[in-house]
Amino acid sequence: MSVMDNVEIQSILPHRYPFLLVDRIRELDPDRRIVGIKNVTINEPFFQGHFPGRPVMPGVLILEALAQVGGVLAFKSLGSVGRPVVYLTGIDGAKFRKPVVPGDILRLEVDVLKKRAPFWKMQGRAFVESELVCEAEVTAMVTDEQAGGDK
Repeated sequence: MSVMDNVEIQSILPHRYPFLLVDRIRELDPDRRIVGIKNVTINEPFFQGHFPGRPVMPGVLILEALAQVGGVLAFKSLGSVGRPVVYLTGIDGAKFRKPVVPGDILRLEVDVLKKRAPFWKMQGRAFVESELVCEAEVTAMVTDEQAGGDK
């Protein structure tokens, strides 16, 4: 059962297809933890070139998916009105353990390690079934700037 569906995620994140890399949120514990899902399909535009005949999801996009899930966690933890922007400010200790391929369901788990406004430090882990495929520490900055460049 989803805590948040794609429509609600799009009301929070400024990303849109093909760069929205979160399909739903399964668990949400504000200020502590979030679990998101990305269904990896052969229709993803990056598979055309990465790699022809042997499609593999680029590691940088797995990291981006973790960062997007972390952005949802930060936004929901703040209980903000409006739409602040969450900027990725760093990735530390990224490790890729196994390729992610079409048909996989990527489970994206993000836990808060430390937060001191406006910065958040989170531990992200990506799984396919029970197997860890990627992990990294992600840092982000939450701003009051409105998404979409409204002035």
